[in-house]
Amino acid sequence: MHFLTQKIEFPDLSEATSEGLLAVGGDLSSERLLHAYKNGIFPWFDTDEPILWWSPDPRFVIFPEALKVSKSMKQILRGNKFKVTVNKSFDAVIENCAKAKREGQMGTWLTDDMINAYISLHKLGYAKSVEVWENDELVGGLYGVDLGNRVFCGESMFAKVSNASKVGFITFVQNSDYKLIDCQLHTKHLESLGGKHISRQEFVKFL
Repeated sequence: MHFLTQKIEFPDLSEATSEGLLAVGGDLSSERLLHAYKNGIFPWFDTDEPILWWSPDPRFVIFPEALKVSKSMKQILRGNKFKVTVNKSFDAVIENCAKAKREGQMGTWLTDDMINAYISLHKLGYAKSVEVWENDELVGGLYGVDLGNRVFCGESMFAKVSNASKVGFITFVQNSDYKLIDCQLHTKHLESLGGKHISRQEFVKFL
């Protein structure tokens, strides 16, 4: 296992385990996070663990042109029940993502240090939030990292009412010019929206 030092570098992606774990340690500085994302690496760990860095193979992604929108979702979108904004309330979105309960998860991987790290990236213009509002109340949203290379690295989403996060995600993707949405790992929810696996090598080419 590769343990990181203060130097901003990562081992070759080929050194990742079969699960995708590449390295341990380091810090969550903006410089290191940006270096990681530019090379197909992301942090993911629980509150009682050291910082873990991942680069899974295969990678789960969505190509915007292959985005699947069900008939029922199209009706919801046409109903204009929700209002979708971008970068209007980043702090509130990530804090709600941290509070969202996940199946099979006791705590949250979004520790205070992680939240502060992504807020710093947002202030630098690299992290984006999508807000979903119902009657001026924040009811859903998502956030991720945009490196300016037409790849959006999705990180987390939340919904307080049914379909809110889906509306935000679909609206955001349909109104963007991204060539690839990085979903990192497979979920049935993202698969239903058109997600598919591609090799890590192919993913890195997009970066």
